[in-house]
Amino acid sequence: MNMGRHAPWLAPLCALLLQLGTAAEAQVTEGPGAPAAPTAAAPAAPIAWGSLRPEQQQLLQRFAGNWDSLPAARQQALARGTERWLAMPPDQRNAAQQRFRQFQQLTPEQRELIRKRWERFQSLDPASQERIRRNFRSFQQLPPETRERLRQAWRNADPEQRRRMLQRLRERRRARLLGQ
Repeated sequence: MNMGRHAPWLAPLCALLLQLGTAAEAQVTEGPGAPAAPTAAAPAAPIAWGSLRPEQQQLLQRFAGNWDSLPAARQQALARGTERWLAMPPDQRNAAQQRFRQFQQLTPEQRELIRKRWERFQSLDPASQERIRRNFRSFQQLPPETRERLRQAWRNADPEQRRRMLQRLRERRRARLLGQ
């Protein structure tokens, strides 16, 4: 598959992964060698398997045998992920599980593209991250036909046309902010 022309559900999947963060890791992690979630500057303290609640242990069962060998930051990230997962209403869990299954069916190249986009997003300042989230929520509120028309226009545009499209979008946002 051409990575520039991804499936229409790929952008919402990326957004969901951004929103779920470590909850996704707790359910879809590819194993103990997968990259850990970003952590604070202070070193993380290890978590004893026995100190996890039974619900957390059930979700993390696949890590039970090697829990003590996982880096402390990874243990912390997985524990936080289970907390977020357990706090989700059932409808959100079902939607997340469906998206996780879709993610697992992606090619390794598609997964890598999503990981790189996630890393790039994580490297942004909080204001830029919030702007991206806000823009995505706005896009999601558009009628499906409009979203698909915009996706098609973007896919069919050459680099110069895309540059002009982005410039027009920035100008419209600026005008909206200035109340014009």
